[in-house]
Amino acid sequence: MKKIILLLTLFSGISAFSQIRVLKNETLVEIGKDNSVGLYKKENKFTFNYQDINTSNLNTFRSFSFNDMNGDVQELYKMITDGFIDQPSGNISLELPNDIIELQYEKNYGQPTVQIIQYINKNKKYVGKSQFLNKKQIDKIFGIGTPKAALYTKSAVKQTPVNAMNNTQNHSNTSQTNTQKTTEKSPKKRK
Repeated sequence: MKKIILLLTLFSGISAFSQIRVLKNETLVEIGKDNSVGLYKKENKFTFNYQDINTSNLNTFRSFSFNDMNGDVQELYKMITDGFIDQPSGNISLELPNDIIELQYEKNYGQPTVQIIQYINKNKKYVGKSQFLNKKQIDKIFGIGTPKAALYTKSAVKQTPVNAMNNTQNHSNTSQTNTQKTTEKSPKKRK
């Protein structure tokens, strides 16, 4: 009887291990990072990670994510950097699928800076704040000047040849129009 119980225990232990399965290891690609703020990519989803200075515990890190549907990452970068050039009078609010993000601009020691404020789960009670960032830090976070910036700027590269073709077509149309005018004027001079 003891042997039967031992065999049943052994088989039940083996069947418990058979329920474990290996998950696919999906890694995040770091676009850029400066101090405690970073931008990461996983497939078409971008995650902005930062140390929350709004809490008393300095080990609190928060993040928000969004999909890059129509060049949203590039638009976010442009929106942030445009605020350095022409500082808005109030905060810029952005609605993400799960959170609300505000860009707050201030001058620190005469230099324009931006702070990212996150309303977690679109609730004004739960607020996370990044450190103030200058233009150089934003460029580093978005990977500007590095090959990693190409991970979200592919659409801009594809548009360049299209514009070049349109310019070529405009030049050929102009030259055709000029040729027609010259041809029309020539018979008039012969009369």
